[in-house]
Amino acid sequence: MTNLRKILQHSKHLMLVGSVVASLSAAAPLNAQVQKRAFQLRPSPTFIACAGVQGGPNPTATVTVTRGELADTLTITGQNFQPNLDFDLFTIQRSNLLSNGQIDPNFTNFGQAWYQSDVESDAYGNINANIKTILLDQIFGFDPDVNLSPTQALHVGLWFNDPNTAVPCGFDATKPTPFNGQHVAGPNVLISVPNATTNLGPLCTKPIKQGSTYVCDIS
Repeated sequence: MTNLRKILQHSKHLMLVGSVVASLSAAAPLNAQVQKRAFQLRPSPTFIACAGVQGGPNPTATVTVTRGELADTLTITGQNFQPNLDFDLFTIQRSNLLSNGQIDPNFTNFGQAWYQSDVESDAYGNINANIKTILLDQIFGFDPDVNLSPTQALHVGLWFNDPNTAVPCGFDATKPTPFNGQHVAGPNVLISVPNATTNLGPLCTKPIKQGSTYVCDIS
């Protein structure tokens, strides 16, 4: 009877270990996902001075994106801006900067762009805003009317809401950009940069190589 009891106890132990291993294996794909991504927005060499206080440090901004079950949460925080200055937050397909923060000499346009939020600096020159939507890896848009296949927007950028704000930095306010609700915004002031290896924006956490280029794994 003693031997039988030992055999049964051993069998129960093996079953428990097997259940734990199976549970861990089932959870592995979820745990393997990057759950949070934080990155700095890099300043426009041409226009950043017009966003800050004269004689003060250049404005800086950090973006943190947390993966959610149904939607992700993006928080942008920044400092050293002119007080009470309005900006517009977009997710875009392409950055106008290289991975080292220098202007991309081959840049043509920002590609697909999605208006995500208004952003305003407070009386102390700080910014803080949040959005909740699909962001990490699977953010995309498409348009059958113009034969546009699903296209990802893996970059984040801030634009001056008022084009006149950037005039002292050389911007022509008679030629506004469409980056606000009225489509009469100023230029880009801060933007994310591509990864030096993959050339993908920071909203991609799962780059995979296809041929000679990288794409973002949406599985």
